[in-house]
Amino acid sequence: MGWSGERGDTFVHQVVSEWRDAPLEEIDRALCEWASRLTAAPGSVAPDNLRELRINGLADRAIHDATQVIAYFNYITRVAEGLGVEPETFIRPWGDPESAEQPGAAP
Repeated sequence: MGWSGERGDTFVHQVVSEWRDAPLEEIDRALCEWASRLTAAPGSVAPDNLRELRINGLADRAIHDATQVIAYFNYITRVAEGLGVEPETFIRPWGDPESAEQPGAAP
Protein backbone atom coordinates (compact mmCIF):
# COMPACT_ATOMS: atom_id res chain seq x y z
CA MET A 1 0.00 0.00 0.00
CA GLY A 2 2.89 2.38 0.52
CA TRP A 3 2.18 3.84 3.97
CA SER A 4 5.02 6.30 4.53
CA GLY A 5 5.47 9.68 6.19
CA GLU A 6 2.42 11.42 7.57
CA ARG A 7 0.11 9.03 5.73
CA GLY A 8 1.82 6.11 7.46
CA ASP A 9 1.58 7.84 10.85
CA THR A 10 -2.13 8.44 10.31
CA PHE A 11 -2.64 4.80 9.36
CA VAL A 12 -0.79 3.52 12.45
CA HIS A 13 -2.83 5.75 14.73
CA GLN A 14 -6.05 4.59 13.06
CA VAL A 15 -5.10 1.00 13.76
CA VAL A 16 -4.06 1.74 17.34
CA SER A 17 -7.11 3.85 18.21
CA GLU A 18 -9.73 1.60 16.55
CA TRP A 19 -8.51 -1.09 14.20
CA ARG A 20 -12.05 -2.03 13.18
CA ASP A 21 -12.38 1.32 11.35
CA ALA A 22 -8.90 1.26 9.78
CA PRO A 23 -8.40 0.40 6.08
CA LEU A 24 -6.95 -3.07 6.69
CA GLU A 25 -6.52 -6.01 4.36
CA GLU A 26 -8.69 -9.00 5.31
CA ILE A 27 -5.71 -10.98 6.61
CA ASP A 28 -4.69 -8.05 8.86
CA ARG A 29 -8.26 -7.66 10.06
CA ALA A 30 -8.33 -11.37 10.95
CA LEU A 31 -5.04 -11.02 12.85
CA CYS A 32 -6.35 -8.00 14.76
CA GLU A 33 -9.48 -9.92 15.67
CA TRP A 34 -7.30 -12.80 16.85
CA ALA A 35 -5.14 -10.46 18.94
CA SER A 36 -8.22 -8.81 20.41
CA ARG A 37 -9.78 -12.16 21.35
CA LEU A 38 -6.55 -13.52 22.88
CA THR A 39 -6.10 -10.31 24.85
CA ALA A 40 -9.64 -9.63 26.07
CA ALA A 41 -11.16 -13.10 26.28
CA PRO A 42 -8.58 -15.89 25.95
CA GLY A 43 -11.03 -18.44 27.35
CA SER A 44 -13.34 -17.83 24.40
CA VAL A 45 -10.86 -19.07 21.78
CA ALA A 46 -12.38 -21.88 19.73
CA PRO A 47 -11.42 -23.98 16.69
CA ASP A 48 -13.56 -21.72 14.49
CA ASN A 49 -11.22 -18.83 15.30
CA LEU A 50 -8.27 -20.77 13.92
CA ARG A 51 -10.29 -21.75 10.87
CA GLU A 52 -10.95 -18.05 10.19
CA LEU A 53 -7.22 -17.35 10.24
CA ARG A 54 -6.56 -20.23 7.86
CA ILE A 55 -9.32 -19.07 5.49
CA ASN A 56 -7.54 -15.72 5.35
CA GLY A 57 -4.33 -17.40 4.20
CA LEU A 58 -2.36 -18.00 7.39
CA ALA A 59 -0.48 -21.27 7.72
CA ASP A 60 -0.26 -22.99 11.08
CA ARG A 61 3.31 -21.70 11.55
CA ALA A 62 2.15 -18.10 11.01
CA ILE A 63 -0.74 -18.59 13.44
CA HIS A 64 1.71 -20.01 15.99
CA ASP A 65 4.12 -17.09 15.53
CA ALA A 66 1.35 -14.48 15.74
CA THR A 67 0.01 -16.12 18.90
CA GLN A 68 3.46 -16.07 20.48
CA VAL A 69 3.91 -12.36 19.73
CA ILE A 70 0.43 -11.46 21.00
CA ALA A 71 0.95 -13.48 24.18
CA TYR A 72 4.36 -11.91 24.78
CA PHE A 73 2.99 -8.38 24.45
CA ASN A 74 0.16 -9.23 26.84
CA TYR A 75 2.67 -10.68 29.29
CA ILE A 76 5.15 -7.81 29.18
CA THR A 77 2.37 -5.21 29.46
CA ARG A 78 1.10 -6.89 32.62
CA VAL A 79 4.62 -7.05 34.05
CA ALA A 80 5.13 -3.33 33.37
CA GLU A 81 1.75 -2.45 34.87
CA GLY A 82 2.36 -4.69 37.88
CA LEU A 83 5.69 -3.02 38.56
CA GLY A 84 4.33 0.48 38.05
CA VAL A 85 6.50 1.26 35.03
CA GLU A 86 5.67 4.76 33.81
CA PRO A 87 4.95 5.25 30.10
CA GLU A 88 7.68 6.87 28.01
CA THR A 89 7.47 10.66 28.29
CA PHE A 90 9.05 11.43 24.93
CA ILE A 91 6.12 9.94 23.01
CA ARG A 92 3.45 12.58 22.74
CA PRO A 93 -0.21 11.58 22.46
CA TRP A 94 -1.52 11.53 18.91
CA GLY A 95 -2.86 14.92 17.90
CA ASP A 96 -1.35 16.74 20.91
CA PRO A 97 -0.59 20.23 19.51
CA GLU A 98 0.99 21.31 22.81
CA SER A 99 4.03 19.09 22.43
CA ALA A 100 6.84 20.23 20.16
CA GLU A 101 8.41 16.77 20.08
CA GLN A 102 7.57 14.31 17.35
CA PRO A 103 6.22 10.82 18.13
CA GLY A 104 9.07 8.45 18.75
CA ALA A 105 11.69 11.21 18.85
CA ALA A 106 14.49 10.87 21.37
CA PRO A 107 14.32 13.27 24.36
